[in-house]
Amino acid sequence: MKVRIDEDRCTGHGRCYELAPAVFHEDERGHALVDRPTPPADQEEKVRRAARNCPEQAIVLED
Repeated sequence: MKVRIDEDRCTGHGRCYELAPAVFHEDERGHALVDRPTPPADQEEKVRRAARNCPEQAIVLED
């Protein structure tokens, strides 16, 4: 799995870094950044959950 943030869509709700803090963090504006673009297997379900819960659908997943 590879994960990235569509910066044009992210408005900083913060659900991703609350649901998968080992993969995402926030910048100074509260927008999401990806710490681990290729998350370990034990984090994949958390990343998928974060993507499902993103109101802007700003999390892009590639398998």
